[in-house]
Amino acid sequence: MKNNKREMLLTSLVCLLPLFAGAALYPRLPETMVTHWDFSGNANGWSSRAATVFGLPLFILALHLVCFYAESRETKKNRNPVLRTVLLWFCPAVSLLGGAVTLGTGLGYEMHISTVVPVFVGLLFLILGNYLPKIRQNRTMGIKLPWTLQSEENWTRTHRLSGFLWVLCGLVMIPLSLLRLWSGWLFGVLLAVMVLIPAVYSYALHRKGI
Repeated sequence: MKNNKREMLLTSLVCLLPLFAGAALYPRLPETMVTHWDFSGNANGWSSRAATVFGLPLFILALHLVCFYAESRETKKNRNPVLRTVLLWFCPAVSLLGGAVTLGTGLGYEMHISTVVPVFVGLLFLILGNYLPKIRQNRTMGIKLPWTLQSEENWTRTHRLSGFLWVLCGLVMIPLSLLRLWSGWLFGVLLAVMVLIPAVYSYALHRKGI
């Protein structure tokens, strides 16, 4: 219990680091700040300085606490310590990345959004894909389809395939992003591969009685 409280406190503080940095830099930031970019790295969404500096980190913190609560309800039998650590640090990592990008852009620095964000997402796919096959059957984390929840064998096989596909898509994303060959339609294709193929495979196993 004490470890859980320490983890929650530490990761929550990390989520708020961009807020503290933004507060310190507040006088140097513009009244309106870029908060959204398209796949080519062009700005297409703006928010007020206050909403960007204070609202975004607080929103991510709220999401983080919801995820922490959901994970803490899982039984010890179904927990994977490594994957749990990855998931608990996901929102803090997003907060740090988002804070660096929005504050850096607000200060006038070129942040290379079209490269930085896809590389981050590709690394996330690599990490999660490596641990997807190790997730035990549960109702909190993983690919929760009716067929995977009904059959442990279906769950195991589906997550094994999903892990391979997530790692593969991560390996495709990172070099293409670094080479500036990334695009929205390509992300859609990879997302379809990661989501649809495991779902169809799981259903096919179910039809076979697995």
